[in-house]
Amino acid sequence: MKRFYRVYLLCMVLLLLVPLITTSAFAIDDMWAVASDLIKDVYSNIVKISTALAGLMSAVAVIGAKMSNNQHKVDQAWDWLKRIWIAWVVINGIGAFIAYIAPQFEGLATLTPTP
Repeated sequence: MKRFYRVYLLCMVLLLLVPLITTSAFAIDDMWAVASDLIKDVYSNIVKISTALAGLMSAVAVIGAKMSNNQHKVDQAWDWLKRIWIAWVVINGIGAFIAYIAPQFEGLATLTPTP
């Protein structure tokens, strides 16, 4: 009987201590707000990196075009430069759509019950 009492007492003590030593986690925002902030943060980092790389690759293409003495290589360098600029515009265009146009559609895909 003493053994049963000790086990029972130990279980009760542990049961009372568990709420004291655990921490509760409360969400500040809903899942969609957190996802939206995460997407905007990741995309802003992508834009920064793509801008730096576009500048670097543009410089390489221009130097390659100016330093080359072969017309075919010069044409390839200018074509490469055009592709770099087009890719940069597309990447930043997606960011502009997310930042400016997407909030205009907010609330359009909701269903409201009729009375």
